[in-house]
Parts: sequence; C-alpha cells; structure tokens
Amino acid sequence: MKLSTRGRYGLKAMVDLAVNYGGGMVSTASLAAMQGISDAYLEQLIAALRKAGLVNSVRGAQGGYSLARPPGEISVNEVLRVLEGSTAVMDCVSTEGAACDNACACSARPLWLKLQSRIDEVLDSTTLADMAEDYVFQRSRLQAAQERSEQNQLK
Repeated sequence: MKLSTRGRYGLKAMVDLAVNYGGGMVSTASLAAMQGISDAYLEQLIAALRKAGLVNSVRGAQGGYSLARPPGEISVNEVLRVLEGSTAVMDCVSTEGAACDNACACSARPLWLKLQSRIDEVLDSTTLADMAEDYVFQRSRLQAAQERSEQNQLK
C-alpha cells in the first residue's frame, strides 16, 4: 500500500482539524499553510471529505471547516477510503471486487491476505483522536528539545 499525496495531505488536514476540534472553524488558508500545500489542492481534498460527511463547512468571514463528528468517532481507514478509494496492498485482496484469475493458485495470496488484515486492523482501530493526541505529544517533545538546545547555546 502506497499512499498518494491526496491521502497523506488529506489525512494530515483531518488531524489538524481534530487538534482544533471544538475550537471553531479552521480556514482553508490556515490548513493549507500548516500542510505547506496550495489552497486549491486542499479545497479538492476537503470537498471529497465534505461530500462523504466527514467535514462540515461554513462560508463567510468567520467560516471554514470542522470535523462533522468527534475525532474519536472517525477512523483513519474511513478517511483514507474517501481519499484513496482502496487501501489494498494487492488487487487480489481488495474489497472492491478486483478479481485475479490466479487467486486460487497463487502461493503468495495467503501472505497478502494476512498483511491486508493487519493493515485494516490498524487503520480501523486508529482514530483521528489517537493521531491528534500523538501529534500534540510529538510537537511538545520537539518544542522542549528546541528550548533545551537554545538554552545550551546561551551557556
């Protein structure tokens, strides 16, 4: 499974919305700046997420985007399926019905099925709340390390 920029940036934007959950709307410009991508590209990603019912939008000066449900109720798999379509490692294990003429005789298919099962397990059990919590912790560790480095440079 290789995620496209669509999946990577869209998931990161959803994590940013999860971090801000309950704090009001987040503008496209703000989200795009956090991701380092163009507003227009982010709008495409958000449009798909809004259509799937994962994101709410409000127009106007105080408008922007927010999660449609609490971050703990949105799985990573739900987000990636909207943005990527499939998270299958191989076509023969896809839930979208992609067929392989060699599936029954393929010696590697049992491995692909196990791998797909584990991937789905992780993506289904990880929520945006989990990712937001990990991200906030990671940022605080980075900030603390930078502050220690600055203090050491002053000595």
